[in-house]
Amino acid sequence: MHNQPRTKDLPSFIEQRLNFFVQDLFEPFNDNIPLPVGQKPSRDAVTMQSNDYLALSLNDEIQSAHMQAISNSDENVVMSAVFLQDEASKPDLEKRLASYVGMESCVLSQSGWAANIGLLQTICAPETPVYIDFFAHMSMWEGARISGAKIRPFMHNNVAHLRKQIKRHGAGIILVDSVYSTIGTVAPLEAIYEVAKEFDCALVVDESHSLGTHGPEGSGLVRELGLEQDVDFITTSLAKAFAYRAGAIMGPDKLMQALPFVSFPAIFSSMVLPQEIVRLESTLDVIQRSDDKRKRLFEVAEILRTGLKNIGFTVRSESQIIALECGSEKNTERVRDFLENRHVFGSVFCRPATPRNKAIIRFSLSADMTNRDIDYVLTVCQAAYDSPDLEFV
Repeated sequence: MHNQPRTKDLPSFIEQRLNFFVQDLFEPFNDNIPLPVGQKPSRDAVTMQSNDYLALSLNDEIQSAHMQAISNSDENVVMSAVFLQDEASKPDLEKRLASYVGMESCVLSQSGWAANIGLLQTICAPETPVYIDFFAHMSMWEGARISGAKIRPFMHNNVAHLRKQIKRHGAGIILVDSVYSTIGTVAPLEAIYEVAKEFDCALVVDESHSLGTHGPEGSGLVRELGLEQDVDFITTSLAKAFAYRAGAIMGPDKLMQALPFVSFPAIFSSMVLPQEIVRLESTLDVIQRSDDKRKRLFEVAEILRTGLKNIGFTVRSESQIIALECGSEKNTERVRDFLENRHVFGSVFCRPATPRNKAIIRFSLSADMTNRDIDYVLTVCQAAYDSPDLEFV
């Protein structure tokens, strides 16, 4: 018989903090389960919780390349990127990704989060003004905070407010997403670039939700708009359309020389494994010839957006990400349960991903969704909209 582990008393200030989180994040909701954790989808449910926009996670060609790489591998390089910066060690995938998006050079990272943290640690000296869209990904906010920047937020997609902030605080770094991961809006990149050029600011664009889905051969929104010579830095997660786990930073050669020796994620965390790089290379091959999937993805998004607007929902999306804006967390819980009880599954975004009382249920669409799927989602959403027990912003 095993002895039961002893419950150790924590210092009172830690107990108080943990108790606060439990009371705040667990106790207000049904069965003491946090708001983002709902039911498990059944096999016949319409599930829109994944960012696998091109439906590639189970692609036979990609899976086969990955498994063969694991089987054939005679090395398993588990070490930090800082030790892998000689020409013999750097993967060809980095050159391919740089060329793909139209930048000079690339360094892989462990995630999109690590990419933004590492980039901003490298380019942002303490006290540098950083102008960040209110809806930019939290990794950008955190990277700016860690670097000691003077963070100057500007209203979402509001170029006039960005200009006003820069005129007040001086040249700095502008941080935006190309496609915003909460409500699916698209950054006015051309207008933002004009402001960056006028005031001698650097421009960083996170293409996590547009790489693979937008642009020629899926090369991103920056390239679609012809801004690859104008944007200074591009970051991306490879856990969205690439349907795996890694990230990348693209920019000038000089950045890539310095970054692996400055970025804490590059120095203090193990790098992507060789067999994972093979998988990502195979994924890039598939993505580049997936125009049919991109076309279908945009068709699905347009049908659902139009249908939801016709019902009466406020839909700000311009992309494959569509949000139902639900307001308070208790109302969001009711909306979540209503949808899930009818086999429609989205992802709940609440604090800290959204401001308090501005929670959403996000639908991440996929190229493999059928018209029947969309019709069913619209039928359920019509019933939700008509329900006297539910509210929508």
